[in-house]
Amino acid sequence: MTSGFDFSPGAQVPLTGSDGETGATQALSSVAYRDSAMTTLVEINEDTKIKGPRLSLFEPNLGEAWSRAITVRMLGAARGELVQSFGIEPQTVVEHCLAANRIRQERDTRLTVLMGVFGVLFLPGVLLWLGAFQLRKSLASARAGGKRYGVLGGAVLAVTVVLAALFAIRPPFSGFWQLYFRIMMIAPVIGWFWAKRICERTAKDLRDRWGGLAGGSGVAAKIPEAVPRNPNQVRAEKLRQALVKLGTEQASNVVFYAGGTKGILGMGSRWGSWHMAEELVPAEGVTDINPFRSWDVIRAIHDRLRMLERTPLHTGGFTKPSIRHWVVVQTTEKAGKISRPTGTEVEGYTVKDFEIQRICNTQQFGKGNRHYLGIQFTLWDGNLVITLMTTVTVLAHTLRVDVTAHALGPINGLFTSGPSAKTKTVSKPVKFWETKSVNLPLIDSTEVVRLAARAPLTWFPSILDHLGGTLTLPEPFGLRHTWAEKLWPHRFMADDALRAATPVLRAVHAAAIQVMAENGVDTSHFTSRSSGLSGAVQDAAPKKADVYDA
Repeated sequence: MTSGFDFSPGAQVPLTGSDGETGATQALSSVAYRDSAMTTLVEINEDTKIKGPRLSLFEPNLGEAWSRAITVRMLGAARGELVQSFGIEPQTVVEHCLAANRIRQERDTRLTVLMGVFGVLFLPGVLLWLGAFQLRKSLASARAGGKRYGVLGGAVLAVTVVLAALFAIRPPFSGFWQLYFRIMMIAPVIGWFWAKRICERTAKDLRDRWGGLAGGSGVAAKIPEAVPRNPNQVRAEKLRQALVKLGTEQASNVVFYAGGTKGILGMGSRWGSWHMAEELVPAEGVTDINPFRSWDVIRAIHDRLRMLERTPLHTGGFTKPSIRHWVVVQTTEKAGKISRPTGTEVEGYTVKDFEIQRICNTQQFGKGNRHYLGIQFTLWDGNLVITLMTTVTVLAHTLRVDVTAHALGPINGLFTSGPSAKTKTVSKPVKFWETKSVNLPLIDSTEVVRLAARAPLTWFPSILDHLGGTLTLPEPFGLRHTWAEKLWPHRFMADDALRAATPVLRAVHAAAIQVMAENGVDTSHFTSRSSGLSGAVQDAAPKKADVYDA
C-alpha cells in the first residue's frame, strides 16, 4: 500500500526528548524499563498472548518483551495498520522502547565478551553451571504450577551440583587436564562475579528511568541511531522513516467503528446518543426553502464549537478541545486487523478535504464510509479522552442531527506503579516471634545467569524468540485503548464526561437551527425537540447506547 507520504531522506527528523506531553505517555513509556514478569499484561487484557519459553532460562521479563513487541509491531517493515492513540504520543513510547533496547544492548555487548572468554575456553564448566541453573529455574516453576518436574528433577539437580564440586576439588585426570578441569569449574564463577556488576549497574539505570517516568518526571529517550548522519547509514534512515510513518498514521482522520462493546477504536465505547430529526417545512411567509447541504450545517456547527471556550462568567470553563472532521469506517467487533482507505483521495493516511465534503453530502444512506464532526477533550494528563461526534443527514424531507458521546477511561494502574525495593520478611534471630524486613540484592544469581545466557543471542532475535518465548499484542492494536479501564468507577472523570455532553449538544443544535432559519425553514419543531433533548441529556447515568433490544 502506498501512503502517499514523502519519506525522502533529510526532510524530517524524529524528535527525541519530547517526553512529558502527558502522564499517560510517560506511564506507558515506563514499561520498557521494567524488570517484572510479562504475565502481568495478560491480567489487564486477556487478548494479550504469551508464547511460553522452550527453555525458561531464556525467558524475557516485562521490559524486554514489551520493548521487542512494541518496536516490531509499530516500526516493523511488515507491520499492519495501527489504531490512533488519542491522549498520548505513541512516538514517544516507541522511542523509549528503542532507548531501553539500546541500554540493554550495551550491557549485552559486555556480557557477550565475558561469555565469549569463559564460554569458549571453559565451555564444559559453563554448560554444567547453566544446566544446574536451568533445572533450578524449572523446579521453581514446578513448585508454582505443581505439575512439572518432581523428585527426579531434584535428584538430577543434586547430582549435577555434586559432580561440579568433584570436578573442582578432585578432578579425575592428571597433568594439564587436572588443572583445566579444576579451573573449568572456578572460572565461570569469576565470570559470574564480573557479570553481576555489569547487570547491577544497568538494572539501577533502568529502574531509575522506570521510577522517573512512572513518577511524572521527564526522562529523555536517547536514540541517536534514529538520526542518520550520512547517506550510507541505511539502517538509521529506515528507522527514521518508520518513526515518521508512525506519526503520519497517528495524524490520520480515519477511525474505525467496531461494534457495541468497543465503539470507535481509540475513542472508546458509545455511552450516549441524542437525535434531533424533524421535517423541513418552509417558514411562514416563505414560498420555498433556500437549498442548502449537510456540509453547510456541519461548517456552522464547527464554528460554533470553536466558541465553547468562551463563557460569560469568570470561572472554570472548557480546556481547548480538538475539533476535527472524521471519516468513520465500519469494521467487525472481532476483526483481527483494520484497513485504511487508499486512492487519490488519500494523502499520508489522511482523507483530503474535498473527499470529506463529498462523503458528508452524499454518503448518508447505504454502503460507504460516513462523515462525523468530532470535538475531543484530553484530560487528566491523557488518562481521560472525551469525544462527542456529530453527523447531519437529510433523507427526503427530514433533517437529522445525531450527537454521540464516547469516553476512553484511564490506563491500568500497573503502568503508573513505580519500582519497589526488593525485600524479604524474616524472623529476628533472638526475638523469633518478631519479624524484620531484609533488603535483597537488586540482581540475584539466577537473574545474572539468565542475562548472561541471553546476551549472545540478542544479536539473533529470532532464535531468542524461539527459545525464550514472545509477547503478542491484542489486535487491532493501538497503544492507548488496549490498556484502558472503565471510566465510570472514577467519580471525577465520570463527572467530566457527563458535564461535557450538555453544552456541546446545545451548541450543535443552536448552530443547526440557525442555518435552517437563515434558509427559510420553519424551526419551531426543531426548537421544541432541542429543548426536550437539552433536558434529557442531563440524566445522571450513562446509557448503553450501542446495545439494541432486538
